[in-house]
Amino acid sequence: MKLKEKSVEPFHILHADDDEDDNILISDAFKETGLSANITWIKDGEKLLEYLSERNHPDLILLDLNMPRKDGLEALHEIKSNPAMRPIPIIAMTTSSSKEDIQKCYTLGVNSYVKKPESFDRLLEIVNIISKYWFNTVELPEKGNADGLSPENIN
Repeated sequence: MKLKEKSVEPFHILHADDDEDDNILISDAFKETGLSANITWIKDGEKLLEYLSERNHPDLILLDLNMPRKDGLEALHEIKSNPAMRPIPIIAMTTSSSKEDIQKCYTLGVNSYVKKPESFDRLLEIVNIISKYWFNTVELPEKGNADGLSPENIN
């Protein structure tokens, strides 16, 4: 099912995952939804943080937990500890169904946790849900504009 977008400008999705095949599948699945999106692929947590530190803030990050150099949990912790990056929505999309990983992700501030599906058809269903929810239902924060806000300053 094709989605009606509420924005003329393409959405920017950052896919942090060391598996090239997973990146191809994610890209293909988003194309099939009809969502106008640019997907940037980053292979490890170090590159993810470098990319974000250059104020390249996407509309959404899809984050694998099992990456080289800096894993997804470490990257998530650093992103959510940084006031400028904290507003970026993050979906952990990983093979792990460990209760410990799920708890750690939510404790660190992940917005959603999704286990990678085993079939492309199921991936299409998940990507369609993600597209509808994140890009057609909720209001996203302005990119790269935390304006020094911290929880203490918000009244």
